[in-house]
Formats: sequence, C-alpha cells, structure tokens
Amino acid sequence: MIDHGIALPHYRLHVVPAVVALASPTWQREVWLDPDQFEDLNYIVHVLFDDFCDADNPSAWLGQCLRSEEEVELMAGVGTAYSAVQKSVGTAARDEAYLDSPGWSAVVTAAARLAQVLVSNDLSALSKLHDAGYHWPLGAESLASETGDPHGES
Repeated sequence: MIDHGIALPHYRLHVVPAVVALASPTWQREVWLDPDQFEDLNYIVHVLFDDFCDADNPSAWLGQCLRSEEEVELMAGVGTAYSAVQKSVGTAARDEAYLDSPGWSAVVTAAARLAQVLVSNDLSALSKLHDAGYHWPLGAESLASETGDPHGES
C-alpha cells in the first residue's frame, strides 16, 4: 500500500473505522448491543488502545498510523474521555453501562472531532497520491494509455 505521511497505512484502515464507530451513538446501539454482530466496544477499545494505536499515549503513533500532531492531540482526548468513563463504570461493565454513562457524550464528541480530522487528512493524502500519478485501480493509467482511450475502454 502506498501512502504519503504514514508508515503503517494498513493500521489506519483499522483506526479510522473504529473512531467513526466511537463517534456514532446510533451505530453503537444498533451494532454493539446486537449479540449477532462481531463488533462491540471491546473490539473498538482493542483497536484504539492495544492493537493499532495507544489512545492513552498516541504520540508514538505519529507518522505510523496518525498523520499529524492534531490527530495525536485529538486521539489523546478520546483516550482521556474514554478512560474517565471506564473509571466511573468499571472495566468489567457491559457496553450498555458505558453507553448510558453521563460521561459517554464526551467520548462521542471527542471521537467525532477526531473522525472529521482523520477523514479530511485521508482525503488530502489521497489527493496527493492522485496528483503524484497514482490512480485506482492500479494499472488503469497504463491500460488507458496503451489503448489510446482515456477511459481505459477498448
């Protein structure tokens, strides 16, 4: 995978959707509380705190899966908000207890702001890739130039 600005873009493919899920109360109630679904709060926490980032100390992830200091600061805000809720409800609490906690709105708000920045920065990186000559699907440009058709059609 080619990306400008981060060494582990495949990690980011986990981080961004996890942050988006954390920013969506509707998603949380419809997916996390459904026992037939794979994703739950525990999964999101593992993505953001253990496996692909460390929301409690995200500075080490700058240049790895986080693109900017702003992303680092906002991820730290998510970590702080989540940790406050975890402290108030306890680590063994069910997802419903987290979602019903008075502090949960701060988690959602912090995640929503981070999600906006992550997606905006990804769109900017995608634009830079396009401007640098990378097009999707890969190889489409060479196919189009070989056939003389700018749309890649024969």
